Amino acid sequence: MGPTVFPDVGRRRISGSIYLILAATCAAGAAQSPNRGLLAAAVLLGLLGIYHFIAGWHQKISETDALVVATRTVGFPVGHASAALAWRGLRSRPAWRILLYSADEPPSMRGLVELDAMDGHILGEYTEKNPEDWSKFGL
Repeated sequence: MGPTVFPDVGRRRISGSIYLILAATCAAGAAQSPNRGLLAAAVLLGLLGIYHFIAGWHQKISETDALVVATRTVGFPVGHASAALAWRGLRSRPAWRILLYSADEPPSMRGLVELDAMDGHILGEYTEKNPEDWSKFGL
């Protein structure tokens, strides 16, 4: 057991290859058969395979790197933080969304930072005083 590793979105290219092989098989079958469904399947699978290649980004910023950038961005000492991988746009460009809480107990500040998982530039940042009421938990 080691640390959790987010899968690379570039793995979409594997399924894209499978779709393109199936499209070629359907196209070969359509050339020898009067069944127009095979040709339609070849076109559909071919388009889907091409999309998977176009959307198969290899992310360059790991979740650890994203947390470091987000910590520097919010401007307060960070305690708890959580990173989630999301996708933007038609080509599904990967982006990290990181929720951060200040290090004091209970946290007085929280922030949300979104950064591009390809080049690490900040897409958006929001910080505020933590509106959550922790008094019912004895904190």
